Amino acid sequence: MSSVVNVVLPVFALIFLGYLCRRTGRLGPAGASELNRFVVWLGLPALLFKITATSTWADVWQPGFIAAFSIGCLGVFAFTLCYRLLQKQPLVDASLDALGASYANTGYIGFPLCLLILGEAALQPALVATLVVVCVLFAIALACVETGLHAGQDIGKTLAKVSRALLGNPLVLAPLLGAGWALGGLELPSGISTLLDLLGAAAAPCALVSLGLFLAQPQPSGPVRGVWPLVLLKLIVQPALTWYFAAVVFELEPLWVYSALLLSALPTGTGPYMLAEFYGREGSRVSRVVLYSTLGSLLSLSLILVLLPV
Repeated sequence: MSSVVNVVLPVFALIFLGYLCRRTGRLGPAGASELNRFVVWLGLPALLFKITATSTWADVWQPGFIAAFSIGCLGVFAFTLCYRLLQKQPLVDASLDALGASYANTGYIGFPLCLLILGEAALQPALVATLVVVCVLFAIALACVETGLHAGQDIGKTLAKVSRALLGNPLVLAPLLGAGWALGGLELPSGISTLLDLLGAAAAPCALVSLGLFLAQPQPSGPVRGVWPLVLLKLIVQPALTWYFAAVVFELEPLWVYSALLLSALPTGTGPYMLAEFYGREGSRVSRVVLYSTLGSLLSLSLILVLLPV
């Protein structure tokens, strides 16, 4: 329990600091939006580029782990997306809900938690999981959002606009450029590497402070519906599905099974809220999914740690 608290506590602290700054007037009503723009255009692209540019094929090519983790997150994403669409939700909002139910906070919580629990050997699974989340799941969600925004137009024009929007989106462009750099076999110059490290390190704290700023703003009256099903999908269904494929179907080595379980059981990261804010959609539900799943993960992750034979 203490290991989980030590890793998750800074997340709550940063959200609370953002909340406190807005309530006390230290940061104004535009603070959440402007911080979020920094994350989208500078912080997170730098992090994504650095991760992909410094990865090698041997580091990331773990087919069994990739399949198990991807089935867990993409399966939950697809189920939630279809269910929300059947409820007549717009594709944009359904995509954000689906991302909220499947977007594991591998970057900010996954790396330190795996290091604390499983040691340095678990950093490799954490890296692979992060690449799946930010380069595959996030890109699919972005494609769905952009498709929803251009719905109703000619199919050819829609595909052209969606493609242009995705290729011009820094969150898609950065990992593509990073992968191209890695394939070239070149090392990053030390000055550029340091710059990327500084920008990337600011991404998660700024996103969490931005979330706190948003939560401190006046919210719609009445309860926000549909939050807890997304939280349960994230904290229970996704790790159960991932564990089944990692341990039973693909029969991975224990380290990779435990890593897959821990990483898939992480709470929702700030990605869904960040997209909701960036595209001007209602962020009440996804912001609460981030907050409640982080709270709930204190219990669910502690239970998993008790059950793990490590």
